[in-house]
Amino acid sequence: MWIAATLIASLAQTGRNAAQMGLTARIGTMGATGVRFVFGLPFALLFLAVAALVGPVPAPDATVLGYAALGAVAQVAATALMLTAMRHRGFAVATALIKTEPVTLALMGWAMLGDALSPQRALAILVATLGVLMASGRGWRRAAPGPALLAIGAGALFGLSAIGFRGAILALPEGGEVVRATTVLAITLALQTAMVGAWLALADRAALRGMAAAWRESLGAGFLGALASQFWFIAFALTPAANVRTLALVEIAFAAAVSRHRREAMSPTQLAGMALILIGVAWLILAGASG
Repeated sequence: MWIAATLIASLAQTGRNAAQMGLTARIGTMGATGVRFVFGLPFALLFLAVAALVGPVPAPDATVLGYAALGAVAQVAATALMLTAMRHRGFAVATALIKTEPVTLALMGWAMLGDALSPQRALAILVATLGVLMASGRGWRRAAPGPALLAIGAGALFGLSAIGFRGAILALPEGGEVVRATTVLAITLALQTAMVGAWLALADRAALRGMAAAWRESLGAGFLGALASQFWFIAFALTPAANVRTLALVEIAFAAAVSRHRREAMSPTQLAGMALILIGVAWLILAGASG
């Protein structure tokens, strides 16, 4: 089930990233960052209402809220860095560099949550991450280090956010995986909407007006963001976050398809890197790394 949830989340996230990238030029980085939270929250609340029909919604305690706040803040910062990196380095290259996340995520999961880190699982993650570096091509090596560091920093923050989200889900005292994941999603998006909304209201009201003017595109990006997060959280409820993010490296293949549509050429080295990603992902699954 976690494999299916991760693949659905990856596909939805690719669509959301492309939608946000298009909005960045119109309403700025912070405006496009806020879209996924402000316009995603209504869908998260709808998902929670549907989940409540199946079973009771668990009540969060201070531990749950602390982990959710950690994930929320890290994800907001990561999204802003990601969109900035995409603007400077292109969609596929930035996505590939951001996906250096699983190695540090595996170590953080082991240290903070006690997630198992077997030798086979570690090697599978390393192979897939090597594929990420190859798939990123030579563009980032020819560029100034700033944009590449932005993308890598975004990946590290996305990893920290995944630890926060999984920690919050595991800390909930009751409920099945889906209802716990949906509860944490609603809490997280509410926190993020409050943070980003307050920032934009104080510092960038033009971005708020731009979000309202582009409400159709913003609504689409918000729905895709909420849908992706819903399935990410379900996967986090079922297996260590590093497993999820390693399998999610297939998103690079989706990003390559988007890049071809945008006429961003992919080299043979990048294609070979994608093959290594698939090998690492397959190894992870065959090793039975399900926590």
